[in-house]
Amino acid sequence: MPLQAVESQRLYRQIAEQLRGLIAQGEFGAGSRLPAERDLARQLGVSRPSVREALIALEVEGWVEVRVGSGIYARPQHVNGNGRVNGHGAHAAAGEWGPLELMKARELVEGEVAALAARHARKAQVAAMAAALEQMREDAEAGVIPRRGDEAFHIAIADACANEVLRDTVLGYWHARGGALFERMSGYFENPASWSAALEEHEGVLEAVRDRDAAAARDAMHHHLQRAYKRYSASWRRANNSS
Repeated sequence: MPLQAVESQRLYRQIAEQLRGLIAQGEFGAGSRLPAERDLARQLGVSRPSVREALIALEVEGWVEVRVGSGIYARPQHVNGNGRVNGHGAHAAAGEWGPLELMKARELVEGEVAALAARHARKAQVAAMAAALEQMREDAEAGVIPRRGDEAFHIAIADACANEVLRDTVLGYWHARGGALFERMSGYFENPASWSAALEEHEGVLEAVRDRDAAAARDAMHHHLQRAYKRYSASWRRANNSS
């Protein structure tokens, strides 16, 4: 039998594989509660955010049910014609980036992109940034998740950085946000309060770009993405809490 290529696997996927195996083997029966996130992290020797990403991946695939404020519960499974136990949900792509890891990468790259934009942005590009924020504001006031304006703002910053490689890198980050894992996590941790905070943070970036202050633009983007990471890694108890 020929050897198969060895593929590296993202940490959250490795965690999900272990938990999926335990559910399939009956270690966690249908309706039973899994150990708390902090206990899983301690037993596995990983961070709580990595465990959270794994649990959300399993939720997307139909292996667990997340009950905010109560815990994570194993869902009933079915056996296919080959005798394999399957979940009931959509498959989370094995190559999908973990949302929190993605946000850390964005912090490193987009801070420099903002600094370059402050040096190179033309008036029309600054106007595009302002228009994106206005779209965010209008959607938020209408109770609509302002993702279109959010994406338009970050792409406008990238357009203004005068580096096509960095622009395409930022576009790649936004394409990755369309994955099932990120979408489900956003559903838990985005709310009117987080949208308002993000809008205010974006305004700080725009002000620095308008002032042609590269250092301030870098700092403002770092601040925004650090705060976004903190919002997405909040405890489950605070998930989807608009207060």
